[in-house]
Amino acid sequence: MITTVWNFRRINMNKNNNTNISKFNLSSGTNHNPPLLTLNDGYQIPIIGLGTTSLHNQTCKNAIKAALEIGIRLFDTASLYGNEKEVGETIRESNINRNEIFVITKLYPGAQFANPEKAIEEALNKLNTDYIDMMLLHHPGENDVKAYKAIEKYIEKGKIKSVGLSNWYIKEINSFLPQINIKPSLIQNEIHIYYQEKEVVPYMHNLNIAMQAWYPFGGRGHTFSVLNNPTIVSIAKDHNKTSAQIISRWLLQRGIITIVGSSNPIHIKENISVFDFELSNQEMELIASLDKNEKHDWY
Repeated sequence: MITTVWNFRRINMNKNNNTNISKFNLSSGTNHNPPLLTLNDGYQIPIIGLGTTSLHNQTCKNAIKAALEIGIRLFDTASLYGNEKEVGETIRESNINRNEIFVITKLYPGAQFANPEKAIEEALNKLNTDYIDMMLLHHPGENDVKAYKAIEKYIEKGKIKSVGLSNWYIKEINSFLPQINIKPSLIQNEIHIYYQEKEVVPYMHNLNIAMQAWYPFGGRGHTFSVLNNPTIVSIAKDHNKTSAQIISRWLLQRGIITIVGSSNPIHIKENISVFDFELSNQEMELIASLDKNEKHDWY
């Protein structure tokens, strides 16, 4: 088993002291032990995690167990996924301290935005945890400000540590920020080689908001095309790595936290084994040239 000694506590920060959330210290990480990023609220988050969007029942639990064994400590779930219970159970059943594991979950528009306090309590109960490390709004919708302010109240209570947003872009963030009290510490968006968000990523970084990628390999129906892109395959061959590892490394070198969904222990291990090589500036530029502004989901 891989042993890590992480404790995702808050780092004391001066209110005016911005951390550089756009550049990761990748040299401080090793395979199975990724670095931590300090967010704008002082809390730390691992820069690689496991997404659970399509994982259910024992498949979900087995994937999380495999991830924990190889050093992953960041897990992304949501009410919409219907697996918060399994995520919480697996974390409790492990012999790893809760404060070494970072859990993200999300509220979904509709009933949860309309009655956010009830939805937050349901998430805490399903995860069966004293606190949630980070709660996101799944995407913009009616009552999103109301839902966000409810999360702010739970931060004051110590029941939630950090707050963020998912599927928010420049227009959305500009209208949203004046209506809230706590700046989001993270925005989780669709980002992959065909949809690179070249304007959104630096814009959010300039606001001192961390960026996190879902669908890093293109998502359902597109993964084969992304992983078999000739440029990616060629770069992978040069480094004796898989295409998935090249894409994960490309995202990390752009300062983007990576969430990868998989139930295959071999693939999970690959996804965290990206700290023994580096992409050159030329390789980064080659991958940048693959951008098609091609979104693969409606968010």
